[in-house]
Amino acid sequence: MTLTDGEIVLRPIKMRDQRMWREVNRRNRDWLRPWEATVPPPAPGGPMAQRPTYRQMVRHLRAEANAGRMLPFAIEYEGRLVGQLTVAGITWGSMCSGHIGYWVDRSVAGRGVMPTAVALAVDHCFRAVGLHRIEVCIRPENGPSRRVVEKLGFRSEGVRPRYLHIDGAWRDHLIFALTAEEVPEGMLRRWRRSRPVPPSDPGPSEEMK
Repeated sequence: MTLTDGEIVLRPIKMRDQRMWREVNRRNRDWLRPWEATVPPPAPGGPMAQRPTYRQMVRHLRAEANAGRMLPFAIEYEGRLVGQLTVAGITWGSMCSGHIGYWVDRSVAGRGVMPTAVALAVDHCFRAVGLHRIEVCIRPENGPSRRVVEKLGFRSEGVRPRYLHIDGAWRDHLIFALTAEEVPEGMLRRWRRSRPVPPSDPGPSEEMK
């Protein structure tokens, strides 16, 4: 499925995105490194795990999507790939929840791309998929990513100590969450209403994880 709001598009990530995905990821390597998941050291005598290739990553995402456990999206802005958003850890039964992870090209940070992408994903999860709860887990030091959930009105639920292996160590994460009852009007509509109105006088003009 494809989700859109103006120039911002969420669509399934594809094998043919490899060249552009690698180029964007390479350009943003230093900016993204402090927030990206890493593979912890193996147990004594255990095998050393390797980061997957792009093709292995996409095959894994597709398999998880087909099993109903994940929704992997590429983010496009003004017709080009600028990031990735994944709804992962989808659990059904009495929980009906999932968590969102994302990253975006630094060159488009601050233009509302990431809050809009998250809002599109949340509305799709609540209205079309049937989830009841969405979480976003963020390192306390990640100011840009925290601003995304704050702009969207996610509720803070505290800290999970040493929650994920990030940038070579086990890192604490802040937990933000929403349930479907908290956004009856829809996340995208609430985000649009809260965004600053641009000035009417024309002239020069100029989140992540």
